[in-house]
Amino acid sequence: MESAEWRPILATLALPPMAPLLLIALGWLVTLSRRWLGSVLVLLGLATLWLLSCNGTAIWLARELLPPVQALPPASAVAQLKQRDVQAIVVLGGGVSPYAPEYDGPLLTAYTASRVHYGAWLARESALPLGFAGGLGWSNAGTPDHPSEAQAVRAMLQRNGAGVPRWLDGSSRDTVENARNMAALLQPDGVQRIALVTSAFHMPRAVRAFEAVGLAVVPAPMGFVIPRQRAVLEWLPSTYGLEASHQVLREWLALQMRRY
Repeated sequence: MESAEWRPILATLALPPMAPLLLIALGWLVTLSRRWLGSVLVLLGLATLWLLSCNGTAIWLARELLPPVQALPPASAVAQLKQRDVQAIVVLGGGVSPYAPEYDGPLLTAYTASRVHYGAWLARESALPLGFAGGLGWSNAGTPDHPSEAQAVRAMLQRNGAGVPRWLDGSSRDTVENARNMAALLQPDGVQRIALVTSAFHMPRAVRAFEAVGLAVVPAPMGFVIPRQRAVLEWLPSTYGLEASHQVLREWLALQMRRY
């Protein structure tokens, strides 16, 4: 096992919901010898888990911890791409489920599917070629027969009668490798300026990685962490609030570690 394959395990332990749960477990153990301190740790863990499960917290974390990114206005997105001499649309993957019985094959996660949907729309409206960068990720590195995101993207687009991306990266394990592999695929076609499609919380790290390999990048973010319900419900725990907090904190930690 490569050392980098420990990253998903360590990240899981350091991020919600696991980190607050570990704090609660530690507090319970401490109560056996120091009741007051243990009770404080349990309450702190519960409060942290509650807050990190609120979409309102995720919105605040995204605003305070991550560099701001702006969406391309739909009415002028194509014009902006042309003005900036973009040569291709590149979409980054966000995960794949290995098997869906209804399709008898792999299925893109909601993150990946929404990115592909937006990237395909930009490519169609601008008449620019489409590339997709998505491999296995470190979580599945070394797992026999696990499908890559590229395989699932090809299958999805073929099912929907859409064209297969011109460039497909199916072997990357992280964003750094996405950038390196995609740059190598684009180079023979002389592509140097791309519009990069990924979730807004992932965009700062993705732009850094792609610019590091010599590509000029126009950010085309989507999937913003924004309010979804009335204000009071934004501060009640929800599964999507917990997921959003997890993703934002994951990106912040990666930026602090300067790991793309």
